[in-house]
Amino acid sequence: MKQIVISLLANAGGVGKTTLSVHLAYEMSRRGFSVAMIDLDPQRSLDVFCGLAPAEPSKTLVEVLSKDFKGNWSLAPVWKDFNVNVEVCQGHPLLAEIANELVIRKRGEYALSDRLKSFPLPHNLIILDCPATLGMLNVNALAASTHILVPVQLEMKAISGSAELVEWCISTAEELHLDPRPPILGFVPSMYDESVAMHRQYLEQLPEIAKQLHLKLYPKVRNSNEFKNASAHGLPLQVYRPKHPACKDFKPIADDLAALIKDRKEKK
Repeated sequence: MKQIVISLLANAGGVGKTTLSVHLAYEMSRRGFSVAMIDLDPQRSLDVFCGLAPAEPSKTLVEVLSKDFKGNWSLAPVWKDFNVNVEVCQGHPLLAEIANELVIRKRGEYALSDRLKSFPLPHNLIILDCPATLGMLNVNALAASTHILVPVQLEMKAISGSAELVEWCISTAEELHLDPRPPILGFVPSMYDESVAMHRQYLEQLPEIAKQLHLKLYPKVRNSNEFKNASAHGLPLQVYRPKHPACKDFKPIADDLAALIKDRKEKK
């Protein structure tokens, strides 16, 4: 696979997966990379965050994962007025039914991986925005990924769940015989509010947890109502409020992704 494919994985909802997906996509495209976001969530989170209208199933990931897919990816361009190259393969509620079908289909765990190999996308970076439950769609994401990123909400349940997610990634990759096994780039503390004592406490504990799991810990992504305001307009914060301090929170991750893309190009 010529590009980087990164899964945003978490085993809980509301931890900032889509926020991270959208803002990384914009940050990378602003650096000159082409980006495709694939929405594996039946709740169509990316539609909302990117200002896209719901699409017919034939124009979404439902078609891509169907048995009869012929390679005609339906990709919706977003933020065209801001000189970026970002496209979205939209989600659909029927993905929940497709997930059940994949359980009994031959190579069902590899459906998305097979599509990306047989009908490759031209983008430098593919971001997989995954559901909050570790079902068949997330298994597909894992099998298709070159790397994984784990957003972590600063709550005890979310932190303990993230450690369990790491174990799930390792065991599932072994069961799928993935070679190489997609590495976890790191934890991303998300939705951080400095005024909340619990957030400050857990942020202090995360470095030791990450160290025990042999994972990188990225700087925090702060919480702000402006993220919600931006998504209500279908825009990333970098466009909606370009001088907002949270716009810089995505730079360290984007730096690593840019280095990975450059390294992959050089090896090719």
